[in-house]
Amino acid sequence: MKHASRPRVTIVTPYNAAANNGNWHTAARWAMCLSRRCRVSLEQSWSGASCDLLIALHARRSADSICRFAAAHPASPLVVVLTGTDLYRDLAISEEARQSLELATRLVVLNELGPRRLPPHVRGKAEVILQSAQPLPAARKPAGQLDIAVVGHLREEKNPRLVWALLRRLPADLPVRIRHVGEALDPELEAGARAATRDLRYQWLGGLSRARAREVIRRSHLLLHPSSMEGGAQAVIEAVTSHTAVLASGIDGNAGLLGEDYEGLFTENDVDAACALVLRAARQPGFVESLRRRCERRAPLFGPARESATLLRLVDNCLLPSERAIR
Repeated sequence: MKHASRPRVTIVTPYNAAANNGNWHTAARWAMCLSRRCRVSLEQSWSGASCDLLIALHARRSADSICRFAAAHPASPLVVVLTGTDLYRDLAISEEARQSLELATRLVVLNELGPRRLPPHVRGKAEVILQSAQPLPAARKPAGQLDIAVVGHLREEKNPRLVWALLRRLPADLPVRIRHVGEALDPELEAGARAATRDLRYQWLGGLSRARAREVIRRSHLLLHPSSMEGGAQAVIEAVTSHTAVLASGIDGNAGLLGEDYEGLFTENDVDAACALVLRAARQPGFVESLRRRCERRAPLFGPARESATLLRLVDNCLLPSERAIR
């Protein structure tokens, strides 16, 4: 970056550390990466302070910050990062979210299939940045049973109901244990989780720290990720980089990480298909091993150095004089 002093970058995310969700972790990780070369501010809403570049996570929730920054600094670069709810819900129903795409000088999506959900006339502004996780060594998995991790707060987008429906369909004598990590964000879903614990094969662990949740993933044979909406599922990335195989709904936010031909994908909200994959995994250890090997081949895509390099290149390009915005 050819600046007399380090450039000022503001990252806006509608969530803070207490939310302990993917948006917050992305913002915090990017702030740490950029702080080596930039002066970085992390804000829930743009304060109005001058900066050389604004990066806003969430086209709809950060729409006010995006609009105010574009009006105050029409020649300054503005990056909008599209979340799962942006891409797969809000763009269809929210004028604010669509306006954010128009005001952005660059767009970022977090899975390889994300660009195809953008309006054609803005796809040229889009770049894919795959998120990362530190690789962890493989852990010894329990013998004699299939251990399955589910990681995601209890909210509709994560589709915990499929987990409970699947559990009811599994044979009572199937040696399986499901450990579910996630805070209760919905009273009805909390009741569902508590009811599911009547089956001793299911444990709801509640909210855990990132490190403890990842250890649950690392020590499981499988991560089950049945979500109905994802920008790029961090739990999937953490499984792939922990030598743990994945079963996931075939939505873009999962298939765009694992590959559309990944054998462990099932149709969104299809309990029968998910159940069939779990039964196959329990009865055919070779199937789990083949999924694990496939995940390991994808793991280099989610290395921290790769994510950092892609992010830094985007910021460098945004700050070039030739890239200053003409909206």
